[in-house]
Formats: sequence, structure tokens, C-alpha cells
Amino acid sequence: MKNKILIIAGDPNSINSEIISKTWKEIKPSLKKRLYLIANFDLIKKQIKRIKSEMTICKINQIEESYSGNKLKIIDVPLIFKNPFNVSLEESRKYILKCFDLAHQLSQNKYFKGLINCPINKKLLNKSKIIGVTEFLASKCKIKNGSEVMLIHNKKLSVVPITTHIDIKKVSKRINKDLIIRKIQTLQKDFLKLFNKKPRIGILGLNPHNAELLHNSEEIKIIIPAISKLQKLGFNVTGPLSADTLFINDYKKYDVVVGMYHDQVLTPFKSLFHFDAINITLGLKYLRISPDHGPAKDIINKNKADNLSLLKCVKFIDSLN
Repeated sequence: MKNKILIIAGDPNSINSEIISKTWKEIKPSLKKRLYLIANFDLIKKQIKRIKSEMTICKINQIEESYSGNKLKIIDVPLIFKNPFNVSLEESRKYILKCFDLAHQLSQNKYFKGLINCPINKKLLNKSKIIGVTEFLASKCKIKNGSEVMLIHNKKLSVVPITTHIDIKKVSKRINKDLIIRKIQTLQKDFLKLFNKKPRIGILGLNPHNAELLHNSEEIKIIIPAISKLQKLGFNVTGPLSADTLFINDYKKYDVVVGMYHDQVLTPFKSLFHFDAINITLGLKYLRISPDHGPAKDIINKNKADNLSLLKCVKFIDSLN
């Protein structure tokens, strides 16, 4: 595997140019030599000039290991924007899809150690429905059974939602025994690969107080049977656990806490760790991670953006063997 690291610049209407610039300033020269950015060169040039960044950039046509580390190497995605500081939705969608197509191709061909995408507006990935990058890249990798996993990772804890970017009213209908088992299988396989450790996994119920384990609850019909099957297969899983108390202190017993829906695990996790986390997609044909926050349009050009999560992403990939 190559030791290069690939970053997608992400949403053109975002804090991404700022967090890329701040991260570039903080990393060591040897790491800068291995960093490549998929972006529109002219767009990035204008945006970093506007925020008065001292980062210098250069456009490249081919991936060269020995290229100078004094400038951030941009693999150009040529497009013309009417307004580089307020890019239209259609222009942004076209740009993002071109960037991801190129990144997917390069990552599949093993040119890079890992792929980092900066935050994007999820509306840019699909015109008809809102999906996240997790589901988008799973589709590009032809994963059709829902076995891909969104892992939000901090050194002290990781969390996984069984369902990701769907309305809360659809969660109960979406979860099933087989889906939970597939997700946990992917989780353990890739967690072991990344961290050289078989994870201790706590699985939450869906309902308040696990619906007191009533006979018609999702806990009894779906979650407990899935846990029993996983335990028989040798997985270190415990549950169903009650979500309203676990994150007070008991989460420390586990490497990963698995919830049934996005905000069930993401809200307490972010309350505990803020921006000190990264988003890792497990089950793809390549390693993909991203900062654990959105494009933050409300603070563009205000020099308030926190680049900690992007910096953690870069350092995480750099640390892998």
C-alpha cells in the first residue's frame, strides 16, 4: 500500500479551505510531501487568498511520490464557477460528484493509503433524497446488503449507528436481526484490522428503558435474538443496554457502543468529545474517513473554524502501518 494520503476538498460553500489551511500549517514537512488534494485549483486559490492563508498550492497532472512538500499538491478538477464565494447548488453538486468519482477511482487502484473527505452538504450527493457519504461510497463500492458501517472514533470510545441518515419514524421498520448481525460482523472485522484488537461491544435497545422488554417490543423481537446469535458466534457483545444511562459512566466498559439510530449515539458522543473524533467508514474497498462535523456555513471567512477533527484524520491515516 502506498503511503500517500488523499483529501477531497469537499463542499465549496464551507469552512473547508480554512480547516485545510490550518491543518497544513500544523503538520510536519515529511507528511506534507505525502498529502494530495482533489479540488478545483482556481477555486481553492481564490478562497485561501480571501482568508489570507499563507499556504501555497500547486497544480499537478500526475501523482509523484517525490514532489516538493513546500506546496499543497492539487489534483485539479477543472470547472468554472460563476461565484467562487457563493457556488450554486447545481454547480456544487456537479463539482462534488466529479471529485468523488476521481477519488473513488484512485482509491480503488490503491494509489493512496487512505481517503479523507472534508464536510459536504448531503443534498449534493443525490437530488431525490438525502444520503450521507457512508451510503454514497457503499453504493459506489457495490455494497447492497447494508453491511457498511459508520464508526465515529475517539481513542476513548467509538460509536456505531445501525441506521444512519434516515427519518426517525423509519428506524423501527428498517432494523432487523440480519442487519444488526451484518453490521457487527463488519465492525469487528475492520476494527481488528485497524486497531489490532477484538472490540468489546455494547448494543443499545431502541425504546426508552428497552420498552421494559415487553413481548412485542423491538428488543424482544429483533435486538435480543441478534445479540444471542452474535454471542454464539463468539462476538464479545452485551445488551440490550439502556441509552438514557449508559453514557453517564458505563460506556467506559466498551470499545464500541452500537445504537439503533444516528442521534441515539452521535448526540451523547459529541457531548463527551466535541470535535476530538473522526468518522470512519468500515466495509469499503478502501479506507475512508472524514471530520466529524458539517460544512459550518455560518462561520465561513470568520477564522473561527476548528480544524482538530481534520487534523486527527490526517494523523490517524499517517499512523497506520
